[in-house]
Amino acid sequence: MSTRFRDFEHVVRIAALFAAGIAVFLLWRWWMVPADFGVHGHFRAGALADNMQRPVVHAGRAACLDCHSDVGETWQAGRHASVGCESCHGPLGRHARGEVDDPPRRPDGRTACVQCHAARAGMPKAFPRIVVSDHAGEATCISCHPAHSPGL
Repeated sequence: MSTRFRDFEHVVRIAALFAAGIAVFLLWRWWMVPADFGVHGHFRAGALADNMQRPVVHAGRAACLDCHSDVGETWQAGRHASVGCESCHGPLGRHARGEVDDPPRRPDGRTACVQCHAARAGMPKAFPRIVVSDHAGEATCISCHPAHSPGL
């Protein structure tokens, strides 16, 4: 046997190891990836049906304005016109469908506003931001600014 092919059996072992690894990977992939994966892009098509079975928790702005048009007029004319009702008041799907008699929660007049308006790095210069301790002390935001139409 020539020296050139003397270690051929080592190459065969490595090739067999790679082939076994690829076979294990393909078997694992076949077992783990659902059959409907990739039908509608890079997600599982059955996820649409699964999500449709979940209860709807948000009502949307239109459902709020159907009953609360007086608040809607004030809100649409103010600076918070682009902020949805449920951003501050929480999910209101059950309330809008009449499943519960509880009114929407009234957010804390200080912490709810500060979530968006506390001065942080990276905020756009045009966005109204405050340093809470310097601006209001211990007072709530809504003691000076109406919640649905805050002015400066």
